[in-house]
Amino acid sequence: MTKPTLATVWLDGCSGCHMSFIDMDERLLEIAERADIVYSPLIDVKEYPEHVDFCLVEGAVSSEDDLQKIRLIRAQTATLIAFGDCAITANVPAMRNPIGIQPLLDRAYLENVTLNPGIPTEVVPALLPMAMPVNRVVTVDVFLPGCPPSADLIYQSLVDLLEGRTPDTRGARFGR
Repeated sequence: MTKPTLATVWLDGCSGCHMSFIDMDERLLEIAERADIVYSPLIDVKEYPEHVDFCLVEGAVSSEDDLQKIRLIRAQTATLIAFGDCAITANVPAMRNPIGIQPLLDRAYLENVTLNPGIPTEVVPALLPMAMPVNRVVTVDVFLPGCPPSADLIYQSLVDLLEGRTPDTRGARFGR
């Protein structure tokens, strides 16, 4: 019998959710015994696999790259988990929404620079008009709240999913 597959993805966020994932410490070994981690910023895999059983998605959908990535991930993932408040509400990335793209780019790349001012047109992905939570773009199956979600919540939720249960996050403790 093959093990279920697990992926983690980082969109527009701070990596705090992945830090909490790592904070599972030795429990990561238990998860790795029960599931194959097939894609993550924590491992060296360049392309998202064709079929993933469970994927934890951190961060808001803020750029064209994020949008393409989350659509591909949703199409190739059985259970998509919005992992942390940026994925659930757009949280900190959404602070740019009232400002607008052009004033934001002007401030960051023209007004606050001393060398080589200019808005990048290569390498930096094009921003969407608004930073959005993942569920505004694709269907989300499970929500793990917190900024970041606690390692205990992540662990228990993964155990529940691996055992065929829907995680109960109603009483989730927020933060580390």
